[in-house]
Amino acid sequence: MTAARPQPQARAVRLGPRSTAALVLVSATGAAGFAWPLFAGPGSQVSAHAQDAPWLFAGLLVLLVAVVAATISESGLGPKAVAMLGVLAATGAALRPIGAGTAGIEPMFFLMVLSGRVLGPGFGYVLGCVTMFASALLTGGVGPWMPFQMLAMGWFTMGAGLLPGPDRLRGRAELFMLAGYGFLAAFAYGTVMNLAGWPFMDALASNIAFDPDAAVPANLARFVAYCLATSLGWDLGRAVVTVVLTLTIGTTLLKALRRATRRAAFESPVTFDPR
Repeated sequence: MTAARPQPQARAVRLGPRSTAALVLVSATGAAGFAWPLFAGPGSQVSAHAQDAPWLFAGLLVLLVAVVAATISESGLGPKAVAMLGVLAATGAALRPIGAGTAGIEPMFFLMVLSGRVLGPGFGYVLGCVTMFASALLTGGVGPWMPFQMLAMGWFTMGAGLLPGPDRLRGRAELFMLAGYGFLAAFAYGTVMNLAGWPFMDALASNIAFDPDAAVPANLARFVAYCLATSLGWDLGRAVVTVVLTLTIGTTLLKALRRATRRAAFESPVTFDPR
């Protein structure tokens, strides 16, 4: 007697050529928006306008909306997928304020990891962006940093959907893989978000602030020191909470998400009774 093989997971959103191209474009633009301080040479025009950069990069929000729109239009996002997107985004947005300001206790990251794993990278990217947007409205966190948060959370959730073995890996092996990804990705999220704010510290106020006149290695050393001094504890708290929640209730939530996905039958064609 052989054990039944896990059924292939349905995908509520599939990345097609247009949405993939749009995602690559916005990711490249976002990566440049995050990392420009490390590559802008002393005396460059980019460094000269550093204080204007948050508002200039707020235009990234337009590109993010374009990616979401392209993904939805190309995949033919149906009402069932929209409903699941709304429920998960609302749940994630409601979870975010629970630990706001408390040592990185952010349970929404755990939900994003498991949702991306079950529903795939396309749905995960859209979910991450929409959840961060909704949570910003809920918490009053709307500002020039919001597009960066949306992009980083989209990457974070999409990454969970790109992990290996979505149709065959189950049990403890899958759970430990998700916990490990959540731990590392929580630090990665904090690091890239530090890049969004670090350049705008007053260089005269601290020796770990961005210095537009310094070379790349010197600024890189300053940035590492900045991360260690300001956000290491917060990122560690986020990572530990994500791991603990994944290992304790991850199995239950994965089963619930997979059961809901099977019942939704996203990839089944819609038929109408002629009577």
